[in-house]
Amino acid sequence: MIADAKHLIFEGLQRAVAAGADASVTGVLVDEQFGGTVPEEARAQGLKLAMPAERSGQNMFDFQYGDDFGQHIEDCDPDFTKVLVRYNPNGNAEENKEQLQKLKRLSDWLHSKDRKFLFELLVPAEDAQLQAVDGSTERYDTELRPDLMRRAIAEIQDAGIEVDIWKIEGVDERSDCEMLAAQARTGGRDGVVCVVLGRGADDAKVDHWLEQAAPVEGFVGFAIGRSIWWNPLKEYVDGKIERSAGAREIAENYLRFVKVYESAEGKAPVA
Repeated sequence: MIADAKHLIFEGLQRAVAAGADASVTGVLVDEQFGGTVPEEARAQGLKLAMPAERSGQNMFDFQYGDDFGQHIEDCDPDFTKVLVRYNPNGNAEENKEQLQKLKRLSDWLHSKDRKFLFELLVPAEDAQLQAVDGSTERYDTELRPDLMRRAIAEIQDAGIEVDIWKIEGVDERSDCEMLAAQARTGGRDGVVCVVLGRGADDAKVDHWLEQAAPVEGFVGFAIGRSIWWNPLKEYVDGKIERSAGAREIAENYLRFVKVYESAEGKAPVA
């Protein structure tokens, strides 16, 4: 069932490419365990392929395949090896240190093999941080999270972990996008880029994040998942729509976000 659902999402992406999405900058993120034939099909169709190295659903980063992580990466041969990491610079110092050590190991291995590193950074709120904004997650996202993200990126860089693409949570202000892109490229890392993730948010919120990031040098696109495929996939699994209708809706959702991003590129800041 999981592999079938993931293939339906891929079918939606195929429809989007057929409808005009640029295959050379369109990519698939899928795991080895449940990806089925998607990696091979994506590669055959000229799409970019990203695959995760982390064990899913963990608060602390760990390798899905332990010490065999390198062999699995070489066997699957993705364009990008991806990790999802929860890291708050004000979080538990020992846990942060442990994560950085593992990520440094992966970073060193990837770059010794001339492989690209895609780093999805989440900065969950610490209890004290939420208390400082009266328990409001919205205020945390707006007032505290942007600089915590910058600090997290800096600490990861200072640990010797070299990232090629930062997949980061959207922020509400263009100035914060500029700050994050500047941190990602600090110290001569001019080729490093950022993409916006969707966090499963509604279209209006994701649209706003894309509109803030798209004009900023250093941002090159988005990596949105649930906001694109969750509703049509659920409707298909519940038997409310046919498979072809689910794929079509996924394609339409993806193409709509592409249009939002592309229309925002090059726009000057509002005075």
